[in-house]
Amino acid sequence: MAPTVTSAPSSGPGARIDWGVAGCALGGAEVSGDLHMVVAHASGMLVGVADGLGHGAEAAVAAQAAARIFASHPGLPVDQLMVLCHEALRRTRGAVLSIASFDITAGSVEWVGVGNVEGILIRGEAGPRARESLLLRGGVVGSRIPPLRAVTLRVDAGDTLIFATDGIGRQFVTTLPDDRSPQDLADDILRDHGKDTDDALVLVVRYRGAPP
Repeated sequence: MAPTVTSAPSSGPGARIDWGVAGCALGGAEVSGDLHMVVAHASGMLVGVADGLGHGAEAAVAAQAAARIFASHPGLPVDQLMVLCHEALRRTRGAVLSIASFDITAGSVEWVGVGNVEGILIRGEAGPRARESLLLRGGVVGSRIPPLRAVTLRVDAGDTLIFATDGIGRQFVTTLPDDRSPQDLADDILRDHGKDTDDALVLVVRYRGAPP
């Protein structure tokens, strides 16, 4: 079964975000433990990727528990959202999880990660900080999480955020967005860097800038 897609709205703050996702389950299974989440909120868009421990149906149960928290509380600060996910996943096998919330009005993104869902922000314009990596803290959401400290970054039109589970080889960070759409970029990363030893998923999110 393909990961659930939550469509972005055609108007409102969330419409300033373009995104694409690509994923596959281990061995062509019907159920993947990797799940993306994209939910609009009053100020912009909440995005995240959960990787349930292991693979298969029980891993998917953990990821879906995180998705329900996203759907219910999309406007919360990401560190608070992570704590809610931690409580919701206690009766599951747990997951690793990275979260980012775009504030369109402020021109910023706030992000936090527990585990090994890689996150990078690639600037649309080259500069001294053309690429920034999400600081991942060790732990398992639903079992043990460290003290959390979300980081807020400025974003400009054309900046691209990429989340990838450990079913995607880390060489994906060498991939530049160039003029490909988020969906084309996600498809290319999965094709070029997807492993055949685990579920795999990559979410690509591009900020289009504040409304004119």
